[in-house]
Amino acid sequence: MPDFREMYNRQRKWIFYILAIYVLGWGFTSYQTFFLGLILGTCFSYLNLWLLVRKTESFDKAISQGKKVRSLGSLQRIAAAGIAGAIAVMYPQYFQIIAVVLGLMTSYIVIMIDYFYHAFHVHK
Repeated sequence: MPDFREMYNRQRKWIFYILAIYVLGWGFTSYQTFFLGLILGTCFSYLNLWLLVRKTESFDKAISQGKKVRSLGSLQRIAAAGIAGAIAVMYPQYFQIIAVVLGLMTSYIVIMIDYFYHAFHVHK
């Protein structure tokens, strides 16, 4: 799956661009708790994307070798999101929980935008 790794690299680049915008928002606006929540959620979102890519590659490798695969790591990704939420609840003076949830959705939004962009613009 060489183009799968290529997709991940594109999506990683866009997540880092978004994180840079969030850092600028944290540094230059008065909405610091909101942007810090976005940063925390997006960092965990990136971790979830990395876990998904790693598990998908091992899934592809196991299937091509005829082996069985236990899981794609959904429980790990849910636990990571739970940890991000727990951090936001423990430190409400630093993180807004709504922003953390929005940040957790960042990688999925980037995946959808990347898919639609390359499905409609690149392959024409």
